[in-house]
Amino acid sequence: MDLRSAPHGLNIVVECEDARGRRLVIGRFDSTNAFQALLHDCDVHALASGEDAESYVRQTATYGVAVNTKDAHVDLLSVKRVRLLGEIEKLH
Repeated sequence: MDLRSAPHGLNIVVECEDARGRRLVIGRFDSTNAFQALLHDCDVHALASGEDAESYVRQTATYGVAVNTKDAHVDLLSVKRVRLLGEIEKLH
């Protein structure tokens, strides 16, 4: 999915990588402009070296978003992958 076409108001998972490292931004999509996307009620999680992003995403899909940031701006150039949280397989 392209971040610019994400459905407004739904929770999405954005995997990012830039000079600050790898991170996940999981939250309610609002909008994009030419440079950034805006998400609300987010969990911004910095991934440690070697940490598996998928296990963290599946845990969030199962138990809900652990909000630690009210609003997050994501640089579009840093986005590596975008998914709907509701389509992620939950833990068993």
